Amino acid sequence: MNAFAQPNRRLVFVLFALVALVAVGCDTVGSRGTLAPRSPDSGTIAPSSPEPTAPAGTPAPTADPGSTATPGSTPTTTPRPTVTPSGATSVKVYLFVEGTLVPVQRSVDATRAVGRAALTELFEGPTAAEAGASPALTTSVPAGTILLGLDIADGLATVDLSREFESGGGSASMFGRLAQVVYTLTQFPTVDRVAFRLDGQPVTVFSGEGIVLDGPSVRTDYESFLPAMFVDRPAWGGTLANPARVTGLANVFEASFFIELRDEDGVTLANEHVMATCGTGCWGTFDVTLGYEVRSRQQGSLIVYNLSARDGGIEQVRTYPVTLVP
Repeated sequence: MNAFAQPNRRLVFVLFALVALVAVGCDTVGSRGTLAPRSPDSGTIAPSSPEPTAPAGTPAPTADPGSTATPGSTPTTTPRPTVTPSGATSVKVYLFVEGTLVPVQRSVDATRAVGRAALTELFEGPTAAEAGASPALTTSVPAGTILLGLDIADGLATVDLSREFESGGGSASMFGRLAQVVYTLTQFPTVDRVAFRLDGQPVTVFSGEGIVLDGPSVRTDYESFLPAMFVDRPAWGGTLANPARVTGLANVFEASFFIELRDEDGVTLANEHVMATCGTGCWGTFDVTLGYEVRSRQQGSLIVYNLSARDGGIEQVRTYPVTLVP
């Protein structure tokens, strides 16, 4: 008996150790033996680098702005949000200038939940300076709209808003506010489409205007709200790097237009003839770099315009206030 007792005790010890290891391993999985699901994204997007931001300690431009991604079939690269040395995160909201969308830069406290932060800023509407600009910046999002939830997974952002979001306004206002939310969320590389909920309920028909939302919304659904030359970067009131990179979309005759940069005195610093990748009935992308010289940080203007095919006159002018740096 003693000859077999020692090996049997060893076998029992080995079996006991194996059972313990299996028990420890089960603690890392769900109760049914599957990996426990991760918590919802809740609008958290890891920030990485967007439009150039001013170094720490530099005063912010007088107008808060941002930049936008391209909505055509061939989108340009969208600048991503970044945490600046001062601990602020740069995001964009989308407002209106004379009925067309414009990206406007906002600076928020450093956060990984930049999707939520951007929507919160959007629902605040234009600042006093933006509302008093000429032309004025406006919003179609009703006052009192509350962000109830934001989940992001596999490129889909599901945004839950209070019922105030569908109150007041006609069809143009209703489509406009949808466009503002879609553009604001799809500035981030992890979001390419947006689904809407109101008070927790999925939206299939939006507002009393009967707008059918039979699936997630994408940028191309709202191309009618874009100007003919849509500047993606820089944003309205943003700070330009030096040299300045300007990107966006255009749908103009023969894909041809101009970009001009002026200093605080209105002196032209650069003027570039731009060719988009497509034009005359289709959206094409553009990406140009403008070198310029200024002696000090100052408010300047970035102007896009077209020349009339009929008489060569300047038309479709749009001006963006920007901050220039040496």
